Amino acid sequence: MTPPSGSRADGSREEPRAEGPLSGRYRLITLGTVVLVFVAAFENLAVTTVMPVISTELHGEALYAVAFAAPLAVSVVGMVAAGQWCDRSGPRVPLSASVALFIAGLVVAGLASTMEQVVVGRLVQGLGSGGVTVTLYVIVARVFSGALQPRVFGLMSAAWVVPALVGPLIAGVLGETVGWRWVFLGVALICVPALGLLLPVLRSLAAAQTGSAPGFVVSRLVCSVLLAVGILALSISAEFGGMLAVAVAAGSVLLAALAVRPLLPRGTLTGRPGLPRIVLTRFVLAGGFFATETYLPFLLTHEYAYSPAQAGLALSVSGVAWGAASLLQGRYAARLADRWMLAAGTSLVALAVAVALATALLGLPGWVAVAGWALSGTGMGLAYPRLSVLLLARSSHADQGFNSSALNIADAAGPAVALSIAGLAFQALPGVGVDGFAAVFGLGLALAVGAVGLSRGVAGAGVGVARGAVRAS
Repeated sequence: MTPPSGSRADGSREEPRAEGPLSGRYRLITLGTVVLVFVAAFENLAVTTVMPVISTELHGEALYAVAFAAPLAVSVVGMVAAGQWCDRSGPRVPLSASVALFIAGLVVAGLASTMEQVVVGRLVQGLGSGGVTVTLYVIVARVFSGALQPRVFGLMSAAWVVPALVGPLIAGVLGETVGWRWVFLGVALICVPALGLLLPVLRSLAAAQTGSAPGFVVSRLVCSVLLAVGILALSISAEFGGMLAVAVAAGSVLLAALAVRPLLPRGTLTGRPGLPRIVLTRFVLAGGFFATETYLPFLLTHEYAYSPAQAGLALSVSGVAWGAASLLQGRYAARLADRWMLAAGTSLVALAVAVALATALLGLPGWVAVAGWALSGTGMGLAYPRLSVLLLARSSHADQGFNSSALNIADAAGPAVALSIAGLAFQALPGVGVDGFAAVFGLGLALAVGAVGLSRGVAGAGVGVARGAVRAS
């Protein structure tokens, strides 16, 4: 629901046109939000870069995909809990608790002596990161008008630029020198001052006026746990072997499908126009992108003898392109049509995944995949923030927590399911070879192409709403 011209969703008057996200009354809130995104981005890119080293040192290649799918799966629980908590009492306390869990998970992973312990740490970390993401969305929805939201989301995405430039390089150097553990422990140390920067903002941010919001809905929490269990069971089903593995995988998919339905807007799984298709597009697009990106450094280190730092270049170019495209769509939000932004963004992601697939299948030089992956970042930078704006434009004050939670569940569940299936395909083929990588990238391409088709319906149904939100000031 778009706030009426001249007022915000909570009834207070809107800011003058001259004010921006970094102007006086917004500065601390914007900086605190961007710093937390910066820390999360650094951790994400650094761990993706160094995970091949971790899996080799701890003899945990079989758990490589699980180490990425596990935090994504469990983050759904954090998202649902934080979404309800925000709707009930505002985002201040859930954000603090989520950051604390994120730090605890980093410490557990950093001190791990087995791959299983790394996965446990990643589970705790994922629970916290899910809560952080949702609460930040709620803060953006409740503090900034529809006119400023594209710019704020653009800044949040742009916060990935510096981590993209230095994160993979630092992680690669750490993995080759003092050890991969400092990738986790170093990020944990950075989180402490990051939270300290945001605390004054959290104290000044009043609790939401949510008189109609009920307490925690236990059934939704149970569904989030069942969804996480289903995804985790799917990711390890290959360990059972034979027909039992097939049965476990099939049962896991069924459990996940049943559990996710109450957590998303009605009609999401069938692609109903409007809000449900927005969420489904994010689910499919995120699955195709992150499944490919997770295995791309693995391909470069195992098939092209790249060092971790060199393999991280793919993540760097993609992250920089993502941030630059996000700033572009934010600055020219009122001039760039939703239809064009989404079509261009999803098509670029599909093209980048196709380049990665061609590199694996045809034995093209590694730099081709690295350069091609920059297209994926450009596409995500165009499409992701616009989908966020479309969702918030269709959300009322009372259901911002639920809808933000649903969108971020799609961001987590899509890659988690895709990574679980990719891991099964990768393990089903003998050894770590080209066929396994081709299977993973083929899955990513199918999902990315699916996102292209879905985005057409999203843009067609949502142009007027999103554009109205941009013009609200």
